[in-house]
Amino acid sequence: MNRTPGETEERTTERTVSDAPPDAERLRRWRMVLGADSADSTGCTLTGQDAAMDGALDALYGGGAGKKPNGRGTGGRSAGLGASAPSVARWLGDIRTYFPSSVVQVMQRDAIERLGLSALLLEPEMLEAVEPDVHLVGTLLSLDKAMPETTKETARAVVRKVVEDLERRLESRTRATLTGALDRSARISRPRHRDIDWDRTIRANLKNYLTLPAPDAATTAGSTGTTGTVLPERLVGYGRSSRSAKKDIVLCVDQSGSMAASVVYASVFGAVLASMRTLSTRLVVFDTAVVDLTDQLDDPVDVLFGTQLGGGTDINRALAYCQSRIIRPADTVVVLISDLYEGGIRDEMLKRVAAMKASGVQFVSLLALSDEGAPAYDHEHAAALGALGAPAFACTPDLFPDVMAAAIEKRPLPIPDKEYQP
Repeated sequence: MNRTPGETEERTTERTVSDAPPDAERLRRWRMVLGADSADSTGCTLTGQDAAMDGALDALYGGGAGKKPNGRGTGGRSAGLGASAPSVARWLGDIRTYFPSSVVQVMQRDAIERLGLSALLLEPEMLEAVEPDVHLVGTLLSLDKAMPETTKETARAVVRKVVEDLERRLESRTRATLTGALDRSARISRPRHRDIDWDRTIRANLKNYLTLPAPDAATTAGSTGTTGTVLPERLVGYGRSSRSAKKDIVLCVDQSGSMAASVVYASVFGAVLASMRTLSTRLVVFDTAVVDLTDQLDDPVDVLFGTQLGGGTDINRALAYCQSRIIRPADTVVVLISDLYEGGIRDEMLKRVAAMKASGVQFVSLLALSDEGAPAYDHEHAAALGALGAPAFACTPDLFPDVMAAAIEKRPLPIPDKEYQP
């Protein structure tokens, strides 16, 4: 049984390792990495905090038999935290003591997936002990229908903590990026002098460049004897601020189980976009049914608990709904967030995308909106969308504002990694 290096990362503690002989310290580290099954080969015995850390890791990743609830075995060890809530609560406390937050989140996720601890998250005491993150929110949303009333308030508090942290991290940059994009996209042909965009005006009138004879040679020493000017037949100006919405944004989000992190991020971004008066934002989530959550965008926690992770996928039906709500195609951006595993009518889905683009809609297809690596997705459908001029790619939350800005300004999208394109 091997452990990844991240599983042995530890907090700064009282114990310093610089006092240990180099060979002993090297063996200690290898012993922590390889786990209990390699104790005999390393010849290293762990004590104190090292032993406690090893017990917490072995409870999740160990092998063998004879495990006690506290992570210490009588003989061999086995992966498992037991079915008792107190045992899990102790383990959660241990890993938060010995490991940094990023590692705690990974271990919690592995415990839920490997050891089937989802049911224990229905207990308020467990929720209060866990380290909140996006993946935990996804798990809680999938358990929402089975969650007892005594747990729901605690679950909402956990979700709200994650959502507020994401809003703090993402809101200011999203607002700054999109506000600039909206200002640049609102061009007018008869601007006031102070509203002229001189850079674009000059470029738009370069064909009107005239060569003129030089003035008095005495005042142009060293010149070529000629000069020139651009006749601005057409002025390009910035649009002045308006209370009316400049762009309509439609977020169409797949809420199948594999898209949990994307649903969380899309809900947060939806709330941020909805708070911008120059945008009209609509949030639509779907599986085989379609739900419009636009009226809940003032509270992304309500949005998240309005979703239902799991079920099938009917992208065609969802796009049909979105298409029916478009009233200003040339000023509309539709963002489809889905792994593209279509359970509906494939050809109809592609026809809808083609029709929207033909009408002037900017169509963006994101395979995932999360910090994860390359997602699993339907390559055939992604290639078909790419052929329609709507390339599908994975997008991190930090890149999303730039993607939206490019779509608003009708520029090429900043696709992050060509490797992930179909």
